Amino acid sequence: MKSAACLLALALAATDIASAAAQTPSHPPPMQPAAKSVAKPRTPAAAQPTPAPAPAAARPELDLAYGAYQRGYYIAERGDREAMFALAMFHFSRRIEPASREEGAKLLAAAAKLGQAAAAYDLGLLYIEGQLFPQDFARAAQLFRSAAQVGNPEAQYALATLYKEGRGVPKDAVETARLLAAASLADNTDAQVEYAIALFNGTGVTKNEQMAAILLAKAARKGNPVAQNRLANILAVGRGAQANPMQAIKWHTIAKAGGVSDVPLDVFVQQQPADVRAAAEKAAKPWVDALKESRQPRS
Repeated sequence: MKSAACLLALALAATDIASAAAQTPSHPPPMQPAAKSVAKPRTPAAAQPTPAPAPAAARPELDLAYGAYQRGYYIAERGDREAMFALAMFHFSRRIEPASREEGAKLLAAAAKLGQAAAAYDLGLLYIEGQLFPQDFARAAQLFRSAAQVGNPEAQYALATLYKEGRGVPKDAVETARLLAAASLADNTDAQVEYAIALFNGTGVTKNEQMAAILLAKAARKGNPVAQNRLANILAVGRGAQANPMQAIKWHTIAKAGGVSDVPLDVFVQQQPADVRAAAEKAAKPWVDALKESRQPRS
């Protein structure tokens, strides 16, 4: 769960890169969404051999709750929604014996009913996953909405994705953009990328290429390869930001190292002077080296 140490994650199908191979960066097409549909979440970390870490959203509280559970206080049984959520996470991450995903789901449902936003979001992911419960996008949307309304950025992004695709809710570009804007403001990187694309194209929101470039730059600096690719296109043609060939090549190089290729940008790179390419490669090298190091097996 994204809000709970990635026990579940919303799996989004990747789409085509911003520029098609038959086009050149000098006339970029509208930016394509970074994700087209909501799919079944990845296998929860609780099912993997390595136990998942404690939920990032409330790790100190979880430790306190677990301590209370061990001492026999059983505050979850007294109706404490935070304790319910904590115990649910222990079940999913197998930090409690006997661990049970079914019991974890029951605790999530109880905590969500009492207004615990992260529990509602995670429960919504279970309805999308369709394993513990029959797959139900409408129910997932209800749960995401309850969490989104109290400011949970992961739920805002998830609900925006459902509105974009019309799964469980009617398609609504305006509501999609509104939710993406809220999640983006809360620093959700995926939402920043999607909202930037919406702003660049004017989809559901007033077109603003300058703001799109700012958001893409922010997400690119956080290591998002889709944002890095979109930013490279912007800097290559000077739409939304001043053209900067060196920076365009730098971000294109980093995005390629992250798995996002772009044939028109490859052509653009070859058209630039050797000194510009060399400067870009030098600027990109620390990023590329860091990516390579992150992929090395840990001893």
